[in-house]
Amino acid sequence: MKISVFGLGYVGAVSAACLARDGHEVTGVDVSPFKVDTINAGRAPVMEPGLEELVRASVQAGRLAARGDARSAVLGTDVSLICVGTPSSGNGSLDLQYVENVCRQIGEALAEKRRYHVVVVRSTVLPGTVDDRLIPILQAHSQLLAGEQFGVAMNPEFLREASAIADYDQPSQIVIGQLDDRSGDAVAEMYRAIAAPSVRASLRTAEMVKYVNNAFHAVKVVFANEIGALCKALGVDGREVMEIFCQDRRLNISPAYLRPGFAFGGSCLPKDLRALLHQARRDDVECPLLAAAMRSNQQHVARGIALVEQTGRKRIGVFGLSFKPGTDDVRESPVVPLVETLLGRGFQVRVFDANVQPERLIGANKLFLERELPHIASLMRPSLDEVVDCSDVLVIANGDAAFRQLAAMRRENQVLIDLAGVCRPGQDRNGRHYEGICW
Repeated sequence: MKISVFGLGYVGAVSAACLARDGHEVTGVDVSPFKVDTINAGRAPVMEPGLEELVRASVQAGRLAARGDARSAVLGTDVSLICVGTPSSGNGSLDLQYVENVCRQIGEALAEKRRYHVVVVRSTVLPGTVDDRLIPILQAHSQLLAGEQFGVAMNPEFLREASAIADYDQPSQIVIGQLDDRSGDAVAEMYRAIAAPSVRASLRTAEMVKYVNNAFHAVKVVFANEIGALCKALGVDGREVMEIFCQDRRLNISPAYLRPGFAFGGSCLPKDLRALLHQARRDDVECPLLAAAMRSNQQHVARGIALVEQTGRKRIGVFGLSFKPGTDDVRESPVVPLVETLLGRGFQVRVFDANVQPERLIGANKLFLERELPHIASLMRPSLDEVVDCSDVLVIANGDAAFRQLAAMRRENQVLIDLAGVCRPGQDRNGRHYEGICW
């Protein structure tokens, strides 16, 4: 198939590269000249394990290219995949300007096109968005009728950063929200190379499935952390408790996300939970558990800050700035408010994260860090050793495997605070200067 992918961030870049690898002819479209040039040079515009090699191979094979011109991309393809961001507004609602702008561009191109075309929304949007906002835009700018002269589908993504390619290749299911069978058939054909069950539903159902998944993941993270905090107060290792709990696959569902550690963050869980709560308020539906998940997550960040303050020491080394290891994504990372609060309270903070290089960040990721922690460059240090040397308290803030060595590296008088569960039994976890957040 000939496919145009609008938006070359995490979801778009991974989707484009994987589709090209599977034999499709893919054109990436983005307003950022940097992303377009990066793809065309055979490099990945975002940090994701395995993506660089995938992009390079697909570009060299002539199956992947990028451009900034939406019109020619639509005219030259059969399917357009919308993967642009839908960030949070100040009140928690979704900012739909990017996805609406893309729909206008696609609609204008469709007005010139004689062949049937399918528009597939992969961006995360609330139920009713495609029906009530996006289809009217496509129809108004194309002067064509959806379901007759062009197709529309909703295809939510379930890609986790740092494991996105594996998630693409081995999904639990492929969810296809379709306006009609012809639209759904095009999406099914697009994923023919993926061996996974396919579920077809209405547009609104497919939109909602994404939110239900992420809301449940957020609740699972909060549940594990609250249990872990209670276990610590009772002198119990929260990790051991949850490991036993998760062995029950019949009643306790799945071990995913049920590991005590630091607060959740990233570009999905906080944003999607806020959007769902905003929608609930608009519809006068009370969702106390979901609302409590956000408050509990914020409280968990406060627990981490309190552990540092209780040491009575001022020189703090923080290891890990991104919200999870293996990525440079700092959007809504819980480590950012931790660092910001410590700085505001007079602590001297130094940060090491091999994946986060402020000068290389782009797009929403860069804007978030510049807004929330504008002086981050002065805090970053190029090596783990340097941060260890200048700190009295070592804080492990994400689960990067490289941080396991800190237990052995630290000096006798240094305090080690483990927020991610990196240090396991036998790694000085019972030492006088070791503290875990839930164990």
